[in-house]
Amino acid sequence: MTDTSHSFFRPERTLINACGIIVLTSLFYYFGASLRLINALSVFWPLNAVMAGVFARYAFLNRAHYYLLCYATMLVYDAMTTSWGMASLAINFSNMLFILIFATLMQRDRRRAAADDDEPLHVGKLFLYCLCAALACSLTGSVASIGIDNYKLWPLFADWFSEQFSTGVLVLPWILTLHLPRKKVELTAEQALPFIAVVASVGCSDLIGGAGSLAFPLAALIWCAMRYSLPVTCLVMLMTGVAEIVLVGNSAIQFNTAAPLETAQLFSARLGIAIMALCPLMVSTSVASINALMRQLSHRANYDYLTGALSRSGLLDTLNKPPYANTQFRTLAVMLIDIDYFKGINDTHGHDCGDAVLTAFGERLLRTVGAKGLVGRMGGEEFVVVCPNLTFSEGRGVAEQIRRRIAREAFCWGDTTLSVTVSIGMSHQACLQEGVLDSFTQLLPVADQHLYLSKKSGRDRVTASSVPDSETAKIITDSL
Repeated sequence: MTDTSHSFFRPERTLINACGIIVLTSLFYYFGASLRLINALSVFWPLNAVMAGVFARYAFLNRAHYYLLCYATMLVYDAMTTSWGMASLAINFSNMLFILIFATLMQRDRRRAAADDDEPLHVGKLFLYCLCAALACSLTGSVASIGIDNYKLWPLFADWFSEQFSTGVLVLPWILTLHLPRKKVELTAEQALPFIAVVASVGCSDLIGGAGSLAFPLAALIWCAMRYSLPVTCLVMLMTGVAEIVLVGNSAIQFNTAAPLETAQLFSARLGIAIMALCPLMVSTSVASINALMRQLSHRANYDYLTGALSRSGLLDTLNKPPYANTQFRTLAVMLIDIDYFKGINDTHGHDCGDAVLTAFGERLLRTVGAKGLVGRMGGEEFVVVCPNLTFSEGRGVAEQIRRRIAREAFCWGDTTLSVTVSIGMSHQACLQEGVLDSFTQLLPVADQHLYLSKKSGRDRVTASSVPDSETAKIITDSL
């Protein structure tokens, strides 16, 4: 949540940060004020939750001058749009209490857990922190609002608390998980079905009415939680909750059609919607946690932990999936690489030194190959490089580049400098299959024979040949 590489707010941009706080405060103040139901009371006031989320996400904004700037902006807009006078100081101070309490509690957890941007949202803590912030805000705000309208303390507290708590539960998950998509999103008709179901269920709530109608979207929201990412689910949940609160606040959904809207009805509706929102949120965070765990397990299964290269099974699995499985490649080069005299490094300097050499070697090999192909560790000190769509001369050039780089850049282990060389065997042929897995399987034994010739000829060299498809089987047979 604190990655600022693509963020508007950044630690070094103090003036821009200040302008951003003013703009956000002004925008959401105007939005909330336009939804005021009676005098000072708004049916939906997102400003506090939005700013609490912003301050919670970016630790460098938790400075007195930024909080004071937010507070001053609220006071200016109150002076322009209301006649509350000195009461505005206390009312907006209550708004700042919500922002300050929630952001402080979240930042405290971030410091303790050293959480990263991919950590799933902790629903229980979010619920608790919204509750604490809403209670403090509501108590101060309701006391300050007594002289503004004819409501007594309890109705004012009920309205303040239900609004602050429900808005926090709806808005904050989206603010805390919001980020730019890492890849292009393509929406299909099938993917849109859960959202269409949510819209339809909200329509049924409006059509049928009654207290039970507020729960109509729950099943569709859980469907969204299972199909969409956490940020998208939070956004859909926010839109649904806001729509229901506004419908109740404007008597489009009535609990008792014979009586006008009362504060108790809106109080009940807000709390019910907030509690209902926790269900899809918990499902979505659970799905996100499971997906993160599956990615970790998949990475451990498919990648070698020491060198960062693909494992043998990971390489075969990658070659059996798009784009390698479904693309017609013109050619394929397979390079089998062995670190020369690696056993001597282990025997002389120990296995810790050997592991350090393997780690550094894997990093250099991955950087050298780059986007030209795949790098896998076959076992021990033996690696394989698979490069599709390279001519024979281009493939041999990559192999020579690897050999020269390893020989040129020494490896350091404590006070010891180690010069390491590699032997490489490369096989190359036209790829007539639809994918590259079959060709790789055919070329690997040929590359192994060429690796043997490189070692036999003195090591630190590349032995390569371009094998026509019709001759591959013969070479494999002769090598056995």
